[in-house]
Amino acid sequence: MTRRPTALAAGALALLPLAALASDSSDPIVIPIHNWSSQIVMSNVVGQILEGMGNTVEYVTTDSQAVYESIRLGDVTLELEVWEGAFGASFRAAMEKGGIVDVGDHDAITREDWWYPMWTKDACPGLPSWEALNDCAALFATPETGDKGRYLDGPVDWLKHGKERVEALDMDFEVINAGSAAALWAEIGAAEADKTPVVVFNWTPNFAEAVWPGEFVEFPEWVDGCDKDPALGPNPEMLYDCGNPADGYLKKAAWEGMADKWPGAYAVLEKISFTNPQIAEMARLVDIDELEPDEAAEEWLAANEDIWTAWTE
Repeated sequence: MTRRPTALAAGALALLPLAALASDSSDPIVIPIHNWSSQIVMSNVVGQILEGMGNTVEYVTTDSQAVYESIRLGDVTLELEVWEGAFGASFRAAMEKGGIVDVGDHDAITREDWWYPMWTKDACPGLPSWEALNDCAALFATPETGDKGRYLDGPVDWLKHGKERVEALDMDFEVINAGSAAALWAEIGAAEADKTPVVVFNWTPNFAEAVWPGEFVEFPEWVDGCDKDPALGPNPEMLYDCGNPADGYLKKAAWEGMADKWPGAYAVLEKISFTNPQIAEMARLVDIDELEPDEAAEEWLAANEDIWTAWTE
């Protein structure tokens, strides 16, 4: 969908030099939309900033793994949330082929892994150790999983490799994939009423850490290559026998032709850097305040003008 500039984006036009406006192509900058709130709102925030520079922006719903091939081929212009744990492998594979560039890191530090709300630790006090979690597997059993514990993983297209980890570490858990991020929040919310022990996929930054205090499960420490070389990690026969990076990056990526075709927009993209609290706030505006993504973006931009105008100077 191609958007006309919002009132806020149009008002930002005066903040930018006319030379920057004249140098960018009139073709639309294509921004992908995925299936978690911070990425959707951030995409709208940046899209509205770029519209304020006089650019046309088109939003397309895109698979969160396949998007890197689309960027490499120039079908999509940029990606604003390259999470190391979830998408690092797809990003690196695209980089090796060429056509996509690393546009730098956000200030935010990410973590993505198995997670539980603190009332779960009351029932399984050995947490956050993964061995203790496995010893408590029966606490998480459901009719769906029989005598095994239930772990609710992220959507299938996030490729979190929960099933491979369970097999590699010989855990007494059944991995069930959530259909969406909203399904993860619903699982935690439903368990909160009677403090039912629950373990789900979670990540930071997002709004959930402010709503439900909790902890990540501590698996064997991530070693670079744990997802490629069976010799790395405690099980020499299998991959994915370690946790995700505890201090992962959050990168920006772009089609290699963006800098020449939209130099003004690319210069702004290089400067853009969000923090954990800023990203969590974007998600909260949708997941708690129930704003539409474009409305959440307008509200975030209005409340943080001192931050984003510095990127456009």
